[in-house]
This record gives sequence, C-alpha cells and structure tokens, in this order.
Amino acid sequence: MLNIRRVIVAVSGGVDSAVAALILKKKGYDVVGVFMQNWDTADETGICSATQDAEDARWVCSRLGIPFSVVSFVREYWNDVFCNLLEDYQNGYTPNPDILCNGHIKFDKFLKYAQDNLDADAIATGHYASTTFGSFLENCDFSAGVHLLKPRDLFKDQTFFLSQVSQIPLQKTMFPLANLTKTQVKKIASEYGMDYISKKKESSGICFIGTRHFQNFISEYLNDSPGYFRDIDSGVIVGRHAGIHHWTIGQRCRIGGQLKPYYVARKEPKNNDIFVASGTNHLSLFTNLFFTSRPHWIHSVPYLLMQEGVLECEFRFQHTKPLVRCELVAIQSDHLLVKLEKSLRAITPGQIWTNKP
Repeated sequence: MLNIRRVIVAVSGGVDSAVAALILKKKGYDVVGVFMQNWDTADETGICSATQDAEDARWVCSRLGIPFSVVSFVREYWNDVFCNLLEDYQNGYTPNPDILCNGHIKFDKFLKYAQDNLDADAIATGHYASTTFGSFLENCDFSAGVHLLKPRDLFKDQTFFLSQVSQIPLQKTMFPLANLTKTQVKKIASEYGMDYISKKKESSGICFIGTRHFQNFISEYLNDSPGYFRDIDSGVIVGRHAGIHHWTIGQRCRIGGQLKPYYVARKEPKNNDIFVASGTNHLSLFTNLFFTSRPHWIHSVPYLLMQEGVLECEFRFQHTKPLVRCELVAIQSDHLLVKLEKSLRAITPGQIWTNKP
C-alpha cells in the first residue's frame, strides 16, 4: 500500500468534486483544492461559467477548511486541445474537447503541477469512475498496472471521458465517488451545509462556447468556406452551406422547400460538399461496421485480440448512449475493424469511442 499523505483535488465548483474533497478530508488526508483555469475568459465574447465556478470552488474549500488555489493551463489548453480541435473541425472531423482535456490537461499537466509544486502524493477528481487500484489507491500494484473500471452509478458513468488517460496518471488518481450514486453525493453535500453547491445546476456543453450557437462560435476561429448540400441519393444540389466545420454527421440541416428534413450523412473536405439524407432514419445515417485509427490502450492490448486477432466487448461513442455489444478485429498493428451487434446512427469520424471487455 502506498504511504499517501497529501492529495490534491481538482475542484470544479460543482457538487461532485466538493464531496470528493470532503470524503478525503474525513479520511484524514492532507487535502488541497486546486481550480484549473483552462480558458481565457478575458477574450470571451459569450458567457462562460468559469469565473463563477472558480468562486464556487473557493467557497467549497473555505467551507471544508482546506487550502485553495487557482492554476492556469490556458496556454497548454490552447496548444494541446483547442488548436487540435480546430484542425479536426476544419478537416471534417468531430472531436470531443472534454476527452482531449482529460488526456492532455487534467490527467497530465495537472498531475505534474501537483507533484512539482504542491508535493502531492496523489490527485483526486469528482469523476464517477473506478480503477483496480481502488478508490483511494489502497490496492495499488505497480507491477500489474491499473485498469479503468465502471463506477457503482452506471447512469453517471464517466469512464467514456477518461478513455484517453494514460497509465501513469491513472496510477496516481483517486476516485472517491466510485461507490456512490449521484443521489448519495447530493445528500452528503446537503448534510454538510453545502446546499448551494448540491442544488447548483450542472454544467453541460462546452464552457468556452458559452451561450452562443456553435456555428457562431466556430466562425470566430475558422474562416467560412462555402459549399453545397447534395442529396446523397441523387447527388443533386439542394442548398448551400457556409463551411463543413459548422456541421456534424446526423445533424439536421434546415434547407427550405423540401418535403422531408435533411440530415448530414457525409462530409467531403476536399470540395466542401456535404451529402445530406432525406429523413432522420435514412439508411445512410446508420452503420454497424467501421475502421479505427490507432487505438489507445490504457493498460495494454487485450490478450485475446493480440493472440487470436478478435475480441468481443462493448462499444460506446457518446457518453449518454447505452453500451452495445461488438467485435474488434485486428487488421493491422495500428488499426481495428469494429463490427457492432446492431447498427447505430451518426457514428462520426473523429469521435472517440470506448470498448469494455
């Protein structure tokens, strides 16, 4: 067992990280709360909740009687997350900034900052997730490595957002909420006099977009490049668009004069054409077979996949969607073929997906 004294908690101003910090304090750890500033609100033209969240995080730490500080990762976020996000959108992909942020910032830069500047033995977050090392790293076994696991609250399961975290940071991370439900977490916060936090509306969407429409936001950073909407069945032009970066697979296109609404089925960055399908259940919007880029294995390549070239597991490409049975087939050392048990709608190039054996 590790001799863990000081734990640095990533406090967000929400109830989950607040209760995670509370649990750690009650267990006798030397707890420090740190709020990560990842977006420069000075340049923000919309309404970003980061400023209020920082104040709420400060209030939480004051209520718990633990030190609080703010660390800026604005430059790192811009370089490692946002610039990559813009490039992907420009090339017709649909990235997930929350997953990129966890992989590059929260479980990389934040851990290094906590160790180098705050003498941290471990970090902790309010994610609903678990690992084989245990909620408080009580079962750590560095020789065996750590595996990411589902939490008790499967409805709040956030392992999807942690799918790009690397092995070493995960070995140093506690998940105090692993065995709690959201209802229990809110009750704990309320009983400790943190009703304000427990009743706070949960954040959703991407903070740096604020209250603006996504298409207005993305136009501030990428130049519009007009192209055509084409019917995917006939190839006929049915409308014009301002740029493929405004649209994602499965999204409804408001094109006038049509009998049925059109939905994005395919994007072609080379000529800026967007092929659209008539009707939300058009066959072109569904698939049960696709290829991946190089996979990220948190621990290692699964034994069956390595030895037999095939692995049965479960698949998810959106946090809120249920897991679907699938089969992975190794076709090259750095690519996989995914065969889903049933067809799913709007699987989009650039999206992160997770598999759970």
